[in-house]
Amino acid sequence: MSAAVAVAKEKLENPPLDLHYLGDKVLRQKAKRIAKVDDSIRVLAKEMLQTMYSSYGIGLAAPQVGINKRLIVVDTDPENPENEAYVLINPEIKKFGKDMCGFEEGCLSIPGVNFEVLRPDEIEVSYRDELGKPKRIKASGLLSRVIQHEIDHLNGVMFVDRVDNQIALDEELKEHGFSSKSVKKV
Repeated sequence: MSAAVAVAKEKLENPPLDLHYLGDKVLRQKAKRIAKVDDSIRVLAKEMLQTMYSSYGIGLAAPQVGINKRLIVVDTDPENPENEAYVLINPEIKKFGKDMCGFEEGCLSIPGVNFEVLRPDEIEVSYRDELGKPKRIKASGLLSRVIQHEIDHLNGVMFVDRVDNQIALDEELKEHGFSSKSVKKV
């Protein structure tokens, strides 16, 4: 993470952005590409990181804070000050690995609900960084999973849309005050 968006990894009493929750239509829209990486995008990335850390998250997509832009932030080790966060602008998965892996996922937009989701273990992603420079990374394991989860948000897809056990999902959503009508199977 460059100094352009560096933030302390701490929980703020009043994070700068408000999270949106399952059922909110902003979470189901396809986010718009960012045409120009400028200071407004860097400020948004910084505020998204602050909001993510304040909510004990490891990834956050702009639609989750009500902003219809293709921007995600990811930090798979938020307790480690040495671990740099990723800011991915207009991320695109270029290649999926062949091996599938199941792992329990949760989401800041569906607090308390966790389910196993099957995803490719490895991906290759192209994106622009917070300075607008084109980048490409190969990710595996948790980093791959979080990036895929957040890119899903940019496409109006939520992890619950990928859960196979519908009965358990319906019960869990109801228990946490969410409607299973908000789930859109993919």
